[in-house]
Amino acid sequence: MLDKTDRKLLELLQRDCTQSLQVLADAVNLTSTPCWKRLKRLEDEGYIVGRVALLDKDKLGLGLTAFVMIKTQHHSSEWYHHFVQQVEHMPEILAFYRMAGEYDYLMQVQVADMKSYDAFYKRLVNAVKGLSDVTSSFAMEQIKSTTFLPVGE
Repeated sequence: MLDKTDRKLLELLQRDCTQSLQVLADAVNLTSTPCWKRLKRLEDEGYIVGRVALLDKDKLGLGLTAFVMIKTQHHSSEWYHHFVQQVEHMPEILAFYRMAGEYDYLMQVQVADMKSYDAFYKRLVNAVKGLSDVTSSFAMEQIKSTTFLPVGE
């Protein structure tokens, strides 16, 4: 169970995980040892699953965001595991979901341009047989994007 101090630590880490232990401890009115123990517990219990640097996609030349909606007629466990195995090795896919509703799967794909997307699309449909409908939509403007989860109180 998370208390107010745990939630505050999680908020602080989401904003900037490079903050020193002392800065974090001061922010939650703890000394460094109890703060470190809380952070360790939050990691051990799976609340903190990693620490990363967020990169600028445009500066990296990856300015095209595509949302790929997929329908399939195949729902066997073997087909599903093959599909997952294939997309795990495609670095362009930032997010991949199994969906309820009209489409079976949704992907967020980040590439340089339409030519790069076409190459990705061809690799996808050649690697995974049995995709009955692959529909793509392209983002014209990013209005909000965050990794910050509302940990609340």
